[in-house]
Formats: sequence, structure tokens, C-alpha cells
Amino acid sequence: MTDIIKHECGIAVIRLLKPLDYYYKKYGTWQYGLDKLYLLMEKQHNRGQEGAGLGAVKLEASPGNEFIFRERALGSGAISEIFSKVHTSFQEFTPKQLQDIEFVKKSVPYAAELFIGHLRYSTTGKSGLTYVHPLLRRNNWASRSLALAGNFNMTNVDEMFQQLIEEGQHPRDYADTFVMLESIGHYLDREVQYQYDHLEKNHMNGQEVSHLIEEKLDIPFLLGRASKIWDGGYALCGLVGCGDAFALRDPWGIRSAFYYYDDEVAVVASERPVIQTAFNLKKEDIHELQPGEAVVVKKNGTISLHQIQEKKEKITPCSFERIYFSRGSDYDIYRERKRLGELLVPKIIESIGDDLENTVFSFIPNTAEVAYFGMQQGLEDYFNHKKASTILEKGKTLSKEEIDEILSKRVRSEKVAIKDIKLRTFIAQGNTRNDLAAHVYDVTYGSLRRGKDNLVIIDDSIVRGTTLRQSIIKILDRLDPKKIVIVSSSPQIRYPDCYGIDMSRMSEFIAFRAAIALLKERGMQHIIDETYEKSVAQSRKKKEEIVNYVKEIYSPFTYEEISDKIAQMLTSADIKAEVKIVFQSIEDLHKACPNNKGDWYFSGDYPTPGGNRLVNNAFINYVEGQEGLPHQYTLNF
Repeated sequence: MTDIIKHECGIAVIRLLKPLDYYYKKYGTWQYGLDKLYLLMEKQHNRGQEGAGLGAVKLEASPGNEFIFRERALGSGAISEIFSKVHTSFQEFTPKQLQDIEFVKKSVPYAAELFIGHLRYSTTGKSGLTYVHPLLRRNNWASRSLALAGNFNMTNVDEMFQQLIEEGQHPRDYADTFVMLESIGHYLDREVQYQYDHLEKNHMNGQEVSHLIEEKLDIPFLLGRASKIWDGGYALCGLVGCGDAFALRDPWGIRSAFYYYDDEVAVVASERPVIQTAFNLKKEDIHELQPGEAVVVKKNGTISLHQIQEKKEKITPCSFERIYFSRGSDYDIYRERKRLGELLVPKIIESIGDDLENTVFSFIPNTAEVAYFGMQQGLEDYFNHKKASTILEKGKTLSKEEIDEILSKRVRSEKVAIKDIKLRTFIAQGNTRNDLAAHVYDVTYGSLRRGKDNLVIIDDSIVRGTTLRQSIIKILDRLDPKKIVIVSSSPQIRYPDCYGIDMSRMSEFIAFRAAIALLKERGMQHIIDETYEKSVAQSRKKKEEIVNYVKEIYSPFTYEEISDKIAQMLTSADIKAEVKIVFQSIEDLHKACPNNKGDWYFSGDYPTPGGNRLVNNAFINYVEGQEGLPHQYTLNF
């Protein structure tokens, strides 16, 4: 993706199922869980470069000793920073003390059995250290203490906020992170109180009561109560101070989560390959948490799966995760990205007039490389079929030399652009910055025949188009190609996301700006006005009643008309080559990613009612010039 957008967050949970001395004897360190957490977080660093946090819970901590710990930091180096702080705390102890497992268990912070990690990218919410997970709810009762982390964005914070108020609470913040923490925390308190009242009737008291409460704590029940009205995409994990742990996935399956356990450890992470790598496992060893499902690990080490919320009729895992955000090393994602490139071949052939001999193929940026491999494979298959047809058609009239010449023809591939990672555009402003941006990539001179060759470049997606216009196309034009074809392995991104990715403003999308431009050029301003009026008219309706009328902005035009307008808008006056933009179709996206049909970015078909409310508000904000406020919820108290 040439345009930088913020990713969704990443999560990691580790529960050691053996005593610390087991890992010390087998692996030579009682830091086994901490070390594995570091691996899981570093392998998911692509998911959060704004901040990171870790939490830990000690089992069987005696009164007077801390049982729950947390460390957080901001910035791209946050993972290293938080783990450095943790290891610095170990320097307070002597080498002899750190070899005494009983002493370590009692006195050393983060010498724990439960760990939680979080990679943070703020999306449409608030930023800053306060909002870096895990969020922590402390209490002298271990069973009332909670560390929470997640990859989520909720669309009905107003309803969740109001529910807390109706239950007598005074929420201290309106952000979905705090509302979710207080929601689960509230039901955790109620569950503990229920168990306490029951045990007190039986004249039990002291530590005996605490231990029995911890044993009887019904995590699935309280998760079900808390999440009953949630609307959004989420993969949520938590540690209870008494030693219980859980991970929960939304019932639409929007956000992903994977788990693994054996007799030594239980693990949860946002992505499958990071667990594979960290624990040297096979693909089939790791399981995907199903929509609406939770995995729960009790203090005693028992592991169980629970259907917390009923699966929705239409399961819509995010397809954009497959295209761009997730690690391409995943077995399925690698094949899907190749397939995305392969399926574009017919459109590519059409865009160059079937002139393979005079076309060079390449990719920008590196995240598009796998799709490029698929595209190349599809082109080679097409070229081979074309060569075979030529030979069969002309038959015996061909000489050996002519056959050799036909067979020798290849799809021409070159590394035409190389990103200069040392160039930093933030040192300049205004026009000077734009000039620097045009030099972020270097071209490989001599890779094209000037004025004769077409150049086809595949990208994984085109969101804003800013980098293409200011930099990429200008750079490629220096090679003097006859035509530049920019190919996107994803469809046109037309609608905001509301489930955890930083794409919330209508004006950010080049496809939307192209549609608006076409409406104005063709005297169809009334469609913009009518769509605005319809959106305003339903702005105070319940989310379940809201319709996505923004689709009407695109409906007068074909897919190709919008693509051509995008090409025109991204081509500055000084570009000599003809520029063409080719997008993946939604139909072919589904062919490539058959199990991940969450396509609301492209289709406007939001899986949850809150999605329609978001796009409705986003369009109103655009028309009114209020896009600095992407979420404008009405609190109907």
C-alpha cells in the first residue's frame, strides 16, 4: 500500500500450565513465558507501531505482595522499551536470588504464570499512553482485578455508555476501551459479589472465601452478560487477578484470533503464523477462535471453549486483513494473495491491448510482492497458452527457428522501483515536502525501452491515491513508458471502516472523490444533495433502522468509469505517459478469499447495524465540512 494507513491492533496471551521451576529445569529460565510473549509481540509488530503494553498475573501471591503488573510505552520502539523496563527491574536482585525459584515467585515482579500483550494502533479513537492496553482495573480482591486488551472498535459506544449509567455507574471516559473495561468489570464485580453472598450464608470467611470465589467464578456467564449489546468487531482478551484468563471473538467473525494449548502452555494471538513460529508448530496444531466463541483458562489450568454470543447468520471476517494487514507468511493468506494477483490477469491483458511483448511488469510496495507472484504466474500461463495456440494454428508451416523464437518469449519482469528508506520527508514542509516525496522511490534506469514499452505496476490497494499522484507515477514516468498501468489487488475502497482500521473519513477515499467529481461534471449535484437529506433524516433513528444511502453516490457510474476518473485525478499535467488504473472486482476478491467475505470497505454492506450509522454520519460530516469529528453519536438519555 503506497498510502500509509494505521493498522488494527494485535493481541497476545500466554498462560503457563506448569510451575515456574518446571520451565527453569527444562528450558533453563523461569522467564519462559515472558520470552515467548516478546516473540509473539515482535512477530506482530506490523499491527501496532503507536504503542505497546504488557501485563502479568502471579498465581498464589501471598497477601502483602503484588499479584498484577503492567508496563506500557508509546512509539515505534515501544516493545523494546517495555521489555527493557521489565528486565531492568530484575537488576535489583542478586544472581543468587534470581536462581532461587521460591524467592523469584514471591518477590520478583513479572515472574508470573499469566501474560498479556498488546500492540496499539489508534484508529478512529483517542491516542496517548492512557489508551494503550492492557487497561487495568485494580482491587484488593484478586478476583475483582482485571487486565484487558483487545483489537476492536465499537460502533455503539453510546448504548454501552448509557447501559453503565442505567446500572448506577459513573463512567470516567467515553472511549470504547474504557467502556468495555467497565462493562466487563461491572459484571465481574457482580459475579464475585454473588459468590461471596452465597458463601457468607454458609458461614465461610477469610482466605477460604477468596479461594472458593476464584474456583466458582463463571467467566463465560459474565462475558455473555457484558457483551450482549456490543456492536462492532473485536478480538478481546483478559486476565483476572486471581489467575483466570480468557479471549473472546465477535459473533460476526470480523476480527481474528487463534489459540493453541498443550500440557505446558496455552496461547492466544491475533495471527496464526506468529504462534507457529514462536512455538515451532504445524498449521493444523493451531485453531481459530470461532465467531462469538471464547476460550477460558481457569486458575487450576483447565481449558474450555464456550459459545458466548450466537453466531450471526452472515459471518463476515475482514477481507482487507487478508489483502494487506496480516502477515503474508500465513499458509492460507499467502495463497490468497497470489490468487488475487492471478485473477487480475484478464483485466491487465485488456489494459495493454494484449501486447505482452512490449510490456514490463513490476510491483510497489513490498507488501504487493506476493500478489505480483500470482499475477506473474497467471501471465505466464496466458502467454504459454497463446504460444501453443500460435504453434497449433500455423502447424507445419513453422520452421524450427520460428518455433524456438515463439517458445523463447517470456513475460518481462523488472525491479523498476526501489524505495529509499533513508529519505525522510518530514524535515520539509509544503511544496518542498512534496518535492522530497517525489524522490522517495528510485527508478531502475534502463529497465524499459523508452517510448516503446508499457509498464504495469501492481499495488495491494489504493486508498487515498496521494502517494501515487505526488510520487509514484511521477517517478515511473521518468522511465518514459508508453503507458503506465497501476493495478490494485483489492477493489475500489469506497466506504469507511468502523471495526478497527484507520479509514473513517469519506474524503480520504480517491474512489469517493472520483464519484463526487463525476456527479458534478455531469450536472448530477442533486444526487449529493438528496443523499445528504436522506442521511440527515435518519440520523436520529436507531442504528437498526439506518440504511446506507451513500451507495447512491456511486450507482450512476460503472466500475470502469470511476477507475478512469481516478486515473485522471492521479495524473498531473506534467506526466507524459498515458495512465490507466485497474482494480480487482469484488467477485474475484471473494474467489480469492472465499472464507473472508467481509467486504464493507468496497461494497458498503456492513455486517453490523452500527456500520450503517457510521457511514451515514461520515457522509453528513463530509458535506458539512466536519470530518475532524468522524464519530458523532447522539446520546438519547
